[in-house]
Amino acid sequence: MLNERSLTVSQDCAECPIRHRAVCARCESDELERLEEIKYYRKFEAGQTVIWSGDRMDFVGSVVSGIATLTQTMEDGRTQMVGLLLPSDFVGRPGRASAAYDVVATTDLVMCCFRKSPFEEMMRQTPHIAQRLLEMTLDELDAAREWMLVLGRKTAREKIASLLSIIARRDASINMRTATGTLVFDLPLTREAMADYLGLTLETVSRQISALKKDGVIELEGKRHVTIPDMARLLDEAGDDSDGGMFA
Repeated sequence: MLNERSLTVSQDCAECPIRHRAVCARCESDELERLEEIKYYRKFEAGQTVIWSGDRMDFVGSVVSGIATLTQTMEDGRTQMVGLLLPSDFVGRPGRASAAYDVVATTDLVMCCFRKSPFEEMMRQTPHIAQRLLEMTLDELDAAREWMLVLGRKTAREKIASLLSIIARRDASINMRTATGTLVFDLPLTREAMADYLGLTLETVSRQISALKKDGVIELEGKRHVTIPDMARLLDEAGDDSDGGMFA
């Protein structure tokens, strides 16, 4: 179940920043009204656990703003970050009783949650919701396979460039901008979190970001405000195709 320390917040569907990407993207007004009856919003502070692995899942939902991590703990206590949840990503699985991973808010996080049983019933009655969720799940699978390449075969510089390109493309998609040319966004992850996710040391992350900045691949204002002058060049640095890969 959701962490009891989470805070209830309110938000109008019409003003939802992820509406065009979310599981409800193709819903008509009457369907949105039905979803309204079973939904609620929750806010989590950075570092707060949304749900623990093995806990009963009585909700599913989407990340509205912020970033969360999916983490798995091994028997000896070691943990591995196995995924990032970016805005519009879906949390939970209909038909699954418990959580497979720890979900932890990396930044301040807002989630749009649906009570699980009514949502599953609506999926049965509304095929295009189930179809949209299937598309999102397959996109997630593609991203996971691509990320195996990032972690297993890419250099430290390519890993950093890949992560920056993922976040840049998602930011552009959420804000309905073209993910080409110059892109500007605020990096939502600390360098410590980036190191954790990429399997690098903090020193390596800082060194590679500085190198990308020195070479003009990125521009930085402070530690978080990022400008990418040429997205195609960043993708080249990441070893990706210029079409932007799987992560948009």
